[in-house]
Amino acid sequence: PDAWLRMGSPWEFPHPEAAQTISFGGRTETYDDNGVERTRWIPDWNVLAVPYNMMVPGYHNGRVNTLRLWRAAATNAFDLRIFNSGDYEESVRAQTFAENISKVLYPEDSTPQGKELRLQQQYFFVAASINDFLDRVLPEGFDLEKLPDRVIFQLNDTHPVIGVPELMRVLVDERGMEWDDAWAITQKCFAYTCHTLLPEALEVWSVDLLGRLLPRHLEIIYRINDDFLDDVRERFGDDMMRLRNMSIIGEHPYRSVRMAYLATVAGAKVNGVAELHSQLLRDKVLHEFAEMYPDKFTNVTNGVTPRRFIRLANPSLASLITEAL
Repeated sequence: PDAWLRMGSPWEFPHPEAAQTISFGGRTETYDDNGVERTRWIPDWNVLAVPYNMMVPGYHNGRVNTLRLWRAAATNAFDLRIFNSGDYEESVRAQTFAENISKVLYPEDSTPQGKELRLQQQYFFVAASINDFLDRVLPEGFDLEKLPDRVIFQLNDTHPVIGVPELMRVLVDERGMEWDDAWAITQKCFAYTCHTLLPEALEVWSVDLLGRLLPRHLEIIYRINDDFLDDVRERFGDDMMRLRNMSIIGEHPYRSVRMAYLATVAGAKVNGVAELHSQLLRDKVLHEFAEMYPDKFTNVTNGVTPRRFIRLANPSLASLITEAL
């Protein structure tokens, strides 16, 4: 087990006063808002996302950055009524259930229960971070039309891509924006990096699971896909094979959401992490998207050469190696 936080961390500071409420399950309903039809999400259950600030000092520059981490906690950790009835395990079930969300990063997803926990975790971290930024970082009264000037949310692989419909939900349902305005902002606020071409980095989620856990987000994804396929038809005509290939919603072997496609449609930029990798991304994995959005695709080589790293991180060792050579 990974017990590195058993005794706490001197660099980690909890801020329970800034906790975010994260919702799951439930249903959606439409309502009239002064003649405008809008949608609200009525969740079944909530957990708290409690922020912890970890101090990250800079190197000889007098600066300290803050890395904000999140712990899941129950909104009502202990049910005294159930405890007094003798069902001790059930009395703390909500606490255990919530804590599991952030207990292990990337939980094993080979079982249906593991897949559900994985999706809960991904949404938990993304929703907490996006809402924390909008609520805490932006000044009161900030013009959300200028949001792309303040932030770019970096999507490293497909794990955080559920952030796309989450930002749309917040802008449309909670901030009252029109759909087209919110989508224009969203497309400027995300950038997608594909780190590997392996299937585990190109996630798909069944619409059954997504609809059960995040019903409003699935509705938003459906509309994004409908609008996107209209754009594909306008550009390439009624090419049914292309439409099936590019649809964010996959049909085989089961109806699912292809998160890499959603990230590509929503992202302002899409990149691989090496020249060859980026070329394969354009030519093989997302070639039809590259035909539609050639200006989106770019390359950003990741990493550092071992020689440069040793020279900067350990000058004495670098000098010894130089002498030996």
